[in-house]
Amino acid sequence: MLISGELDKNIAYLEKTFKDCGDIVKRKFPVGETRRQWVFVIYADNMTDRAELEVNIINSLMISVRYVEPSVEELAGNVFEGLRDGGISSADITETAEMDDVVFAVLSGNTPLLLDGYKKALIISTRKYPTRGVQATDTEVVIQGSKEAFTEVMRMNTALIRRRIRDPNLKIRQLRVGRRSQTDVALVYMEGIVRPQVLGEALKRIERINIDAILDSGYIEQLIEGNWLSPLPQAQVTERPDKSAAAVLEGRIVIIVDNSPFVLIIPATFNTFFQAVEDYYQRWGIMSMLRCLRYTAGVLSVTLPGLYLSATLYHPSMLPTVLIYKLVESRMPVPFPAAIEVLIMDAAFELLREAGVRLPGPIGNTIGIVGGLIIGQAAVEAGLASPIVVIVIALTGICGFAIPHVSLVTGFRLMKYLILIMAAALGLYGFCLASIIILIHMASLKSFGIPYMFPFVSGEVNNYGDFKDTLFRVPLFMMKRRPIFAKPDNVVRQK
Repeated sequence: MLISGELDKNIAYLEKTFKDCGDIVKRKFPVGETRRQWVFVIYADNMTDRAELEVNIINSLMISVRYVEPSVEELAGNVFEGLRDGGISSADITETAEMDDVVFAVLSGNTPLLLDGYKKALIISTRKYPTRGVQATDTEVVIQGSKEAFTEVMRMNTALIRRRIRDPNLKIRQLRVGRRSQTDVALVYMEGIVRPQVLGEALKRIERINIDAILDSGYIEQLIEGNWLSPLPQAQVTERPDKSAAAVLEGRIVIIVDNSPFVLIIPATFNTFFQAVEDYYQRWGIMSMLRCLRYTAGVLSVTLPGLYLSATLYHPSMLPTVLIYKLVESRMPVPFPAAIEVLIMDAAFELLREAGVRLPGPIGNTIGIVGGLIIGQAAVEAGLASPIVVIVIALTGICGFAIPHVSLVTGFRLMKYLILIMAAALGLYGFCLASIIILIHMASLKSFGIPYMFPFVSGEVNNYGDFKDTLFRVPLFMMKRRPIFAKPDNVVRQK
C-alpha cells in the first residue's frame, strides 16, 4: 500500500494495523513557524532509543522550519525537505513511499515520520534493543585468546567482526527471512577471497527458505544443509568473534542471525570441527599433540563400546589371559547380557549428561560428578553392571567432551549406537562393517560443494597444502596458503 497525501488516512491505517498493541506509541503535533503543518510519529516502546528520539527528533521538530508557503502542497514539500536535509539531527535517515516499510520500521525499533500533504515518510534510525552486552564465551573457553562472545544483537556481532578485519573488502550482505518474524540475516565474507559459487549457493539456499519465523541460527542451519538425513553437522556453530574472523579470512562465509548469539560458518569439513581457536595462539608443538589427542578421542567416542563388545563376546582371544580372567570375574554377578549391560549404563550416562545441562550451572556440575560416582558405584555393588563397563562408558563420555564442537559430538553419539548394535550382533565383522558404512557416508558428504572429508580425500586438488593443519599443526610461518575454501587465484596469505 502506498502512503496517502492525507495524514488522517495514514493514521487510520496505522491505528488499524497496530490495534491492541499496547507497546506502540503514537503522537500527532504541528511543526513550522506558524504551526500549520501536522506531522505524525509512531514507534515501539523499549525498542527505541528514547534519548535519541526526544533530543534529536522531537526537539528538532519543535524548532522552526523555514519554508515558503504559497500552497499546502508546497508547504508540505518544503517542510519535508527541510526536515530531511537538516531539520533532524540524525545521520541515518531514509525515505519511503510504501506503508509496509513504515510498519516494518516500527517493528524494527525505528521511528517513521509522516507529514500531512506529502506522500512519503521519513524513517529515522532509533533502534535500541534490550541486550546483555558483550560477555565471556561459555561453550568455547580458552586459556589464551579473546574472551569476547557474540550477543543476540546482529549489528553488535557484525561490529565485533569488523573490529578485527579493517578491510573494505569485508562485505556484510543483509537479508530478511521469515514471513512473520522478518528476521535479519547477514552473510559476512571477504570479497575476492570467497568462492563465487559457494556464495551464490549460500544465497540461493537462504532465499529459498519459506517459513513463518526464524527464531535462532539453528533454523537456518537445518534449512540450508545439503543432506538432512546425516547425523553429522554440515556447518560450524560458534559464538567466538575471533574464530569467525579467521574463517572469513580463509574464504568462508559467516551467517549471523539476529536474536541468536551463535553464528554459522560455511563450508565446513570434518577437519575443521577438530580445530580450536586456541590452536593458533600457542606454540605449534603442544597444539599438534593436543590435536592428535582430539582425533584419538573422537575415534574412541564412537568405537569404544562396540570394540569392547566385539572383543569380549566374539573374540576373547584378542585379549591377554589375565584381562580375560578379570572380565569373567567382574561379570559373574551381572544378570544381563553384555550388550544390554552396555546399553543400560550408556543410557544412564546420557541421562546424567542431559540433566546436568538443563540444571543451573553449580547444581548441574554437582549432579554430573556426584550422580556419576554414586550411580556407577551403586550399580557395581548391586551387580547390575561390571566395573569394566562403567570404565568403558565413562571413558567414552570423556572422549566426547574432548572434541571442541558440540554439534559433532552429537553426531558421534548417534553413530556410536550403529557400531554398538552391529558389533553385538556380528562381532568384529559387524564392527568393521559399521565403521566402513560410516566412512562411506562421510566420504559422500559435501558442504556447499566442498568434500566433507577434505583433505583426507582429494587432497591433491590443493597440492596437499591443507595437510599442514589437520592431525598436526605446522608453525605459522609455514602456513603460507589459505585452505581449499579460498578462491584459487587468491590463496597466498603470507609472503
